[in-house]
Amino acid sequence: MNVVFIVLDSFRQDHVSLYNAGVAPFPGIDPCRTPNIDAFAGEAVVFDNAYPEALPTIPIRCQLMTGQRTLHSRGWQPLTAEDVHIAQILSEEGYVCGLVTDTYHYRAPGMNYHRNFASYDWIRGQEYDPWISAPTRRNLDDYVNDSYPETWRRRISQFLANTDDFHSKEDEFAWQVVDSAINWLESNRAHENVMLWVDSFDPHEPWNPVPEFDSYTDPGYRGPRLIMPMGGPSEDWASSDEVSHIQGLYAGECAFVDHCLGRLFEALGNLGYYDDSVIFLLADHGHPLNDHGKFLKGADRMYNELLKVPFMVRLPGGRHGGRRTSAIVQYQDVLPTLLDALGLDGNADAMAGRSFMSVLTGDADEHRRTMITGYHGGIDRCTRDNTWSYIQRPAGEPDELYHLPDDPKEKSNLIDDHPDEALRLAGAFGNVFKRRSSNTVKGVQGEYEMASSSID
Repeated sequence: MNVVFIVLDSFRQDHVSLYNAGVAPFPGIDPCRTPNIDAFAGEAVVFDNAYPEALPTIPIRCQLMTGQRTLHSRGWQPLTAEDVHIAQILSEEGYVCGLVTDTYHYRAPGMNYHRNFASYDWIRGQEYDPWISAPTRRNLDDYVNDSYPETWRRRISQFLANTDDFHSKEDEFAWQVVDSAINWLESNRAHENVMLWVDSFDPHEPWNPVPEFDSYTDPGYRGPRLIMPMGGPSEDWASSDEVSHIQGLYAGECAFVDHCLGRLFEALGNLGYYDDSVIFLLADHGHPLNDHGKFLKGADRMYNELLKVPFMVRLPGGRHGGRRTSAIVQYQDVLPTLLDALGLDGNADAMAGRSFMSVLTGDADEHRRTMITGYHGGIDRCTRDNTWSYIQRPAGEPDELYHLPDDPKEKSNLIDDHPDEALRLAGAFGNVFKRRSSNTVKGVQGEYEMASSSID
């Protein structure tokens, strides 16, 4: 059995058509359309409640690739010599493993996440990747407003320089990633068993969708094209029209990623991988789009817009597909599940995660009763089940409790009305998962703002 992972960065669940049911997340912006992901989901098991165990980008890859938790033990750091990860396990079982990605954090010196892959293709230039040293040929003032400080102007200048020579959709990063993945799948088809990890940084910011997919913004908007939002309260740096424009740019980026994935899905079918492969399609996390007054990821943004992601698994031949489940799974469960599907589950005994294969086969519709997530260096923690979401805040700030079925946008804090539910969820995980030191808070602010605006 072959294996394909398709990992997307910062793709919100409510920007996938099959999840949003035609309901727009923001006023004045059409619901995002994703026909190719929807078609793939028709032959897959679709999860409503799959969650990262800890954020952001690199800790999540560690969970996915090793089957281990990171919330209590590690933040943004390289893969260590002691970590046993997916390419090591599968290569020792005779698999030829390939990595295709434009997620430039993999490429950073010493990160080591490409270890044990037989081949790896780095696609350069995303976000602040120091790829092009020449200054951009475009006018930076077209992409910022007067509130943007020099730090942010430099970041956006780097992205513009990296993409100055992009003139068609075929130049775009998501297209390049899919091209490379298709080439790898074609050239490696003769191997008995292969595993391809396709990791697309899009729809991560900056959001600059090609004209064909830039159809979610107001055509009457005349302000700057703010392709990179800043952190902090948006009222401090953006007008309401600018906020809406940014939200539309994000939707266009998501729609373009779906368009590119259509080519990958077609190739998987034409090359026969749909018949003999288990395929995971997921996002690492979502993205706050001013839902609670801020853009970008951050330790204080433990809401659905950050935590809810598309997640689906297609078994060979589409077996058991076409179902949707509310079972709670977390990302440390992914590798044990894959190994179970491959008949290699003895390799998972030392992992923190546990297989949800019985959910995939339809023999169960429950996996975890509760989940917990946050940033390793952050104070805030979110613990939830299928009904309630409890957010533990730093000392001096009120905790929060939301009834998810009635309040998916998490606007009504019910902690005073249902303290018993908050206490139940607060006690679901031990103190090892929590950080309370006041000395940590000062360091965390820098960590999570940097993680959301510079390195993630």
